Amino acid sequence: MTLDTVDFESADDIALADKMKVGRQQIIAELGKRIIGQSEVIELILLSLFVGGNSLIVGVPGLAKTLLVATLAKVLDLKFNRIQFTPDLMPSDITGTDIIQEDANGRRSMVFAPGPIFANIVLADEINRTPPKTQSALLEAMQEHRVTIQGRTYDLTEPFFVFATQNPIELEGTYPLPEAQLDRFMFHIVVEHPPEDEEFDVVRATTAIVDPHFNQPVNGADLVAFQRLVRRVPVADAVLRYALHIVRTSRPKSPQAPELVKKFVAFGASVRAAQYLVLGAKARALTSGRYHVSYEDIRALAHPVLRHRVLTNFRAESEGVTSDAIIDELLTAVPVPKSGM
Repeated sequence: MTLDTVDFESADDIALADKMKVGRQQIIAELGKRIIGQSEVIELILLSLFVGGNSLIVGVPGLAKTLLVATLAKVLDLKFNRIQFTPDLMPSDITGTDIIQEDANGRRSMVFAPGPIFANIVLADEINRTPPKTQSALLEAMQEHRVTIQGRTYDLTEPFFVFATQNPIELEGTYPLPEAQLDRFMFHIVVEHPPEDEEFDVVRATTAIVDPHFNQPVNGADLVAFQRLVRRVPVADAVLRYALHIVRTSRPKSPQAPELVKKFVAFGASVRAAQYLVLGAKARALTSGRYHVSYEDIRALAHPVLRHRVLTNFRAESEGVTSDAIIDELLTAVPVPKSGM
């Protein structure tokens, strides 16, 4: 598909697509003033922004997960709030609550005091340190971009994103996230220890005085425009069906499910997985300078989209079979059509 045949609404869409591609490069350059390495993590987080999704960032402490999200908010000049999740955190500590306020005449009334959820970028830090009741306080905000407190609904300012950091589940004092909340996250992003050379640069930079000045190449209004643009990117039916086939094959009751899935998977991916595969692939195509979605765009995002949605059973845990290994099998079981794009 060429630029001339692209199914965008106008030449303005092409200009906006170019701005999105350049904006991505500029954001990465600005983040590089403070963040060393982690290129794959940054790439997935930016795709989350361009789609309008939320992401779960998983890794052991000390890998700059919090610093990355906080720096991103500065680069984008967006309102940022960090919520430290602890065992005693209450839902109202996140959403806000009504308080009694007295006016100049001594009259008292109930006034809503907004919680930290009222921001553009919310960092739910160590989200699995708090019980499921409090974790679920984020559900409505993540899905509907609004919160309901005591029967009243309050809209959140656009753009709105939740980035949650999580320690590995096996660490002491953690609570697994409910499946319903996990499914609200577009990506499950794994942060690994960096290579030795990058870790050397991290130690050198963080033990010296670092006070970078950030430019803001992209703002909140741009992100909202990018999100709308992504949804206008055309997708061939064959590519759409390929993404759907991968998702459906992850379900153990599916006739097409490979033996590894039937043996080790308790629950497969939801419809939302296919939606995020396609949306993420659209954003990936645009940021790569292309105006159509390829099979490779789908395959490249299969692991971060599916790894928290393909839920393994006890047998898989006992035999050391991971979700990533099962996704590898899915990509083998669902080959790219020979007509490939």
